[in-house]
Amino acid sequence: MTANLTLAHLYPDLMRTYGDRGNVMALASRARWRGIDVDVVGVTRAERIPAGADLVLIGGGTDRAQETIGEDLRGRREELRDLSGAGTVVVGICGGYQFLGHRYVDADGVAIEGLGLLDVTTVAGQPRIIGNVRAAATFGGRSFELFGFENHGGRTTLGSGATPLATVGRGQGNNGRDRTEGAVQGSIVGTYLHGPVLPTNPAFADALLARALAAPGRPDAALAELDDRLEDEAHRLARARKR
Repeated sequence: MTANLTLAHLYPDLMRTYGDRGNVMALASRARWRGIDVDVVGVTRAERIPAGADLVLIGGGTDRAQETIGEDLRGRREELRDLSGAGTVVVGICGGYQFLGHRYVDADGVAIEGLGLLDVTTVAGQPRIIGNVRAAATFGGRSFELFGFENHGGRTTLGSGATPLATVGRGQGNNGRDRTEGAVQGSIVGTYLHGPVLPTNPAFADALLARALAAPGRPDAALAELDDRLEDEAHRLARARKR
């Protein structure tokens, strides 16, 4: 049986400031190179996520874009909870990561409700956290180096229900204090790293794909090895970047 993968990209028209279309392309390409049929579906406001989607990605955006999609995204709480409960991998990047948490408290002290799918809370702070990140990450039983660029004003704190995606060796990560970066809770993943992050971190992309393809009720689809010489060189260059 030929494996297939449905990848839903939420708000590709609005939440794409940090190259998140590149993340979608990396996931789709790495699946197709292995002979997996991939259906990439853009889902914007008032549109349903495809039933049985295997992977959902929510990217980053400007404050105005986040305000624009806020009500629509909060209306998807049960939809995303049901999907993730069935094994769908949900990935939030930067602003998308913050939305997956309980709340974001802005610079004026106003609390903006999130989805509550990740046990994290974000509070705006100064100065912005900006720079290159090197981290040691774990997801889906796979461990890998993680490199990317962070640019966020929020300070995110994890509750007991979430675990860090990575431990930061260089950079500031979630909050500049505890050396954590991102969060994982079941099949839900959040990260501040962009650039986009997945083309230069093929091991992270493959960890997401492997988890999505291992959802209950799916046919087995082991990930074959790929010729990653170009990706490995991009990864090496990311490692060599100075702050």
